[in-house]
Amino acid sequence: MTNSYGAAASPADVQSMVNRIIPDAELTPPTIDAVTLLPSFAEKMRECERICRQPYSEISHEIQDALVLRRLQQMIHTIGLNPVWRARLETAGADKPPESFEAWQHVPLSDKDTQRDLFMGSRDGMVVPHGRGGFEVVASGGTSTGKPLETVYSLRELRDTYEVAGRFLGTYQLNDHLAGADPKWLLTTLADYQMWSSGTMVGGVLQNVPGVNYIGAGPVTAPVLEHLFSYRGPKALMGISAGIAILAELGAGMSRQARESFRVALYGSGVLPRRNRAELKALYPNLAILSYFAATQAETIGLQLDEASPVLTAVPGLHLIEIVDEEGFWVPVGEEGELVVTRLHAHEAPLLRLKLGDRMIRRPRLDGYPGPQAQQFEFAGRTGDVLHLNDSQYSAARAYDALRDELKSVGVVDLDQSAHEIQFANHRENRTITLYAAVDDVLGLTYRVDSMLGPQGLQQVFVNALPRSLSLFNDGEANAASIAKTGYTLLVRFVPRHSPDIERTAVGKVPLVRDHT
Repeated sequence: MTNSYGAAASPADVQSMVNRIIPDAELTPPTIDAVTLLPSFAEKMRECERICRQPYSEISHEIQDALVLRRLQQMIHTIGLNPVWRARLETAGADKPPESFEAWQHVPLSDKDTQRDLFMGSRDGMVVPHGRGGFEVVASGGTSTGKPLETVYSLRELRDTYEVAGRFLGTYQLNDHLAGADPKWLLTTLADYQMWSSGTMVGGVLQNVPGVNYIGAGPVTAPVLEHLFSYRGPKALMGISAGIAILAELGAGMSRQARESFRVALYGSGVLPRRNRAELKALYPNLAILSYFAATQAETIGLQLDEASPVLTAVPGLHLIEIVDEEGFWVPVGEEGELVVTRLHAHEAPLLRLKLGDRMIRRPRLDGYPGPQAQQFEFAGRTGDVLHLNDSQYSAARAYDALRDELKSVGVVDLDQSAHEIQFANHRENRTITLYAAVDDVLGLTYRVDSMLGPQGLQQVFVNALPRSLSLFNDGEANAASIAKTGYTLLVRFVPRHSPDIERTAVGKVPLVRDHT
């Protein structure tokens, strides 16, 4: 169907091929028993590879899209065997298999409440009842909401996704960094025992990276890290952002040879501040710092393949990833929307169009030959990273950027260079927004802001900066004068590292915004 350079066949031939890969008999399983006998989607990807004589990740977008759409049609048929899902889709007028991706966008979005209702308690959203066995229940403690959350995976399909994601990660993200004949090591400091599943799920992916030795280290001390880094050969380590940032402290007494063997740091949540990057680069001279974007419901969503670009690349064939507007329709390339994920490997327990609570900028697809043909997007912040001033909503990430630029332009402080962590606290009752910044020189920077700006100068910085941070849906509704009328006051508080003034989740994440009503 294609040659070795990825040139696609005609649309009719492509459709004929994917119809043979997922034949009509499998497209419409008549019973729950038939669902349990369906070949996995990973098998279909391998069949596509055999026909095209290429790795699935490098097969043309036209063929990938056609196979994914065929899989989505199969999912609608399968999920229709569940009465709860069938009623949900019928109400939305989306109970027919989509003939196009445009039609797919009419399938209703799911959120964390949907997931909680359908996959906890009696687990009414499962196509194959969990009483039959063969499932893994993955639990999250609710790192942002505080509400526990569970989801369910078929073990056979979970193993498939670990292999698909691990192969892609090793081939396109790690391969150039973990070179040479020495043993290669891939570690994670995520903890399996926490009520937060990424330690287990990401560990499943990392174990399936070809040619590496996997170590599930969990949280480490300086002596343990030094011991691990003393092993001969290059190392990569994956952790949450805070777990990666602290490696600059933990490795301070490490031998140069051990530090030189650290080649890749993969951070798994949000953004790693520039100050942390600089400290890590200074200590580990051969280090590349890359994003591994994952979530409880999707163990590998996007991988940063190039340190010079913040763009994330999806693993082809793992999920359908959509960046959508408030109505659930795809935003144009270059625009920001909400991240929505549909796991393609989910016969027994499908969950359609799940909002993960992250905002992304849709980027052009990666389509250079040779190499992966994949969706791309860029992290823009958590959906909840919003500053509410009366009835207006301001992007906290943009607010930080604007405040940082204002403070830097007047020569007060460069927060990117000085701050280890930052967090906004919005006290709505007394109309105060406090920007906390964890820094080394607390007294010096506090004095500098007070002496150079004072309360009035800082307030002027606030009203100048905030109009540039209006959220996508409120753009143009405010200016400096209208912000001043809200009665809100900006405070900047410098605190030492690890200060309790900066609130953290149970797993050590630092939310950008904390709302206090």
